[in-house]
Amino acid sequence: MEYGIFGLIVLIADVYALYNVITSAASTGSKIIWCLVILILPVLGFIAWLIAGPRGGSARV
Repeated sequence: MEYGIFGLIVLIADVYALYNVITSAASTGSKIIWCLVILILPVLGFIAWLIAGPRGGSARV
């Protein structure tokens, strides 16, 4: 049970990251690479996406 909440948080974060990658304006190749990184390395992939992932076209305030 100790890892259940952590696993759920990682799952939600990864789904969020995948959605943002797929809906971004990045190239198809870039989207595929980011999706693979996030799926193969869920925690590290999410952190890497937060730091260096493709950004959306809209400015975030």
